[in-house]
Amino acid sequence: MRVLVIVSLLWAEMLSAQVFPASDYPKGYFRNPLALPMDLSGNFGELRPNHYHMGLDMKTKAVENQPVYAAADGYIARIKIEPAGFGRAIYINHPNGYSTLYAHLNEFNPALEQWVKQQQYKLESWKVFLELSPDLFPVKKGDFLAYSGNTGGSQAPHLHFEVRRTADDINCNPLLFGLPLADNVPPRILRMAIYDRTVSIYERPARLFPVKAQAGSNYVTNPELIRVTSPKISFAIGAFDTHTGSSNLNGIFESILYVDGQAITGFQMDKISYNDTRYINAHTDYRTKSGGGPWLQHLSDLPGYINSIYKHVKGDGVIDLSDGAIHTVRIVVKDTYLNSSTLECKVQFDPASATATPPMPGKMFYPLMLDGYETTDCEFFIGERCLYDSVHIRYARSAASNPAVVSAVHSIGASYIPLQEAFLVRIQPTRALTAAEKQQVAMQWYAGSKKDVQKVEWQGEWASARFRDFGSYQLVLDTEPPQIVPIGFTDGANLSKASRIVFTIKDNFEKFKNVRTLLDGKWLRFTNDKGRNFIYRFDEKCPPGEHELTINAEDEAGNQVTRTFRFSR
Repeated sequence: MRVLVIVSLLWAEMLSAQVFPASDYPKGYFRNPLALPMDLSGNFGELRPNHYHMGLDMKTKAVENQPVYAAADGYIARIKIEPAGFGRAIYINHPNGYSTLYAHLNEFNPALEQWVKQQQYKLESWKVFLELSPDLFPVKKGDFLAYSGNTGGSQAPHLHFEVRRTADDINCNPLLFGLPLADNVPPRILRMAIYDRTVSIYERPARLFPVKAQAGSNYVTNPELIRVTSPKISFAIGAFDTHTGSSNLNGIFESILYVDGQAITGFQMDKISYNDTRYINAHTDYRTKSGGGPWLQHLSDLPGYINSIYKHVKGDGVIDLSDGAIHTVRIVVKDTYLNSSTLECKVQFDPASATATPPMPGKMFYPLMLDGYETTDCEFFIGERCLYDSVHIRYARSAASNPAVVSAVHSIGASYIPLQEAFLVRIQPTRALTAAEKQQVAMQWYAGSKKDVQKVEWQGEWASARFRDFGSYQLVLDTEPPQIVPIGFTDGANLSKASRIVFTIKDNFEKFKNVRTLLDGKWLRFTNDKGRNFIYRFDEKCPPGEHELTINAEDEAGNQVTRTFRFSR
């Protein structure tokens, strides 16, 4: 028996090697960009809302301003500064055909910091994405680049580090480059899910099964024999990975599905483009997660997943059980260091318990097809790359109760059906609007407590906007401009003892844009990290004396406000 088990394991490893060949990345070329031992709070491919995590999150001992160093020789090719996302980031191109990215930074090294400031004043924009020539800032491996921080979409101090192919900007898994991370810990499997694939993946909830740990890194489902009511099923896995000495629950690298000893399909977290990162909503069970459930990673490739991370060996992962026989299922989960865990179960289709699927309300829409739906005062059109699976989309109309709403409320689809690309919504108002009123109309989307507004485009009496979520849509007349709120100062203030000026913007629909600040008629750089406060720290741009600060802001509907503050220092 032991010989059979060993042979089975060796055979599975051979099949795995056939599914995903070993990477040929250069090992040891890149150094740890920190002077601290590598310790990860996030790894490549980790599951995040609406995106895969595209690099490594390196711990900085829960503090900011740790020195960050160039991972290899090269030159600084790009600088990005934005209120969300990477915050302050440096991109380096290397002669071996790869690029590295360092994000959520605080100040850059002095020469680079001064150059970036000059470019911001030249462009009159704090938010920039700058392209640099190779001769401007060459670097050697280990050169000081910047201090680590917590800027942009970061929730705590850390360094976000990426490796990309320079030619096509495809992100590679940095742990495949031989970085100095100790890892002898196999992934842990938490649960398995089964789906009825005779219907849409979104129209029947998953059946979740707990797992029991056995000897080594082996798991079995509870129960071990699972009888299903559908002749066609697919699987998903709930699992996490970590590394030696860490308690962080990070993402898994690879998983392969075997049925009756044969590899069917699998996925691997490597070579993912930012253009494709939202496809995480096709890779995971979006319905379960959006309803407050756990992360589950499909072991089947949905038809609308373009450039997917899956490798097909024998089919797309939808298993035909119509023969009524008992089939053995084996799921192998690995990390980048080839530590692995295995889950086994048996499944059987039980025709006696099968029930007819009741008809679903709404019109059926399909991935990779353009289709629409029209009523007297609402139309919507779903593009070829919007849906991941075929699904019925329901429509309902109701009267609005808010006097600021100038249309009916149009409910489209369900919030647990994800969209890859934005779809087009067209609405007619319930009353005639003047030309001036049309300029102040926005379309509002909401689903539960979430909401957003978009500026509309008018075509006759139809207002159009695009959204990437299903829910309810209405036209709102927004006549209220945003508010400019000074923090810690007033008009006529003496700021001789202050180190900075701070203000914020408030809007009735919580969306503003085009904030512009002038000091004595000249543009002044205010930072806007995380889209919260606008902050200017006194420097040579504001010498002692009397000054006039003018702030202008605009909301999504086009309402504008301007305030002027006089101060001395």
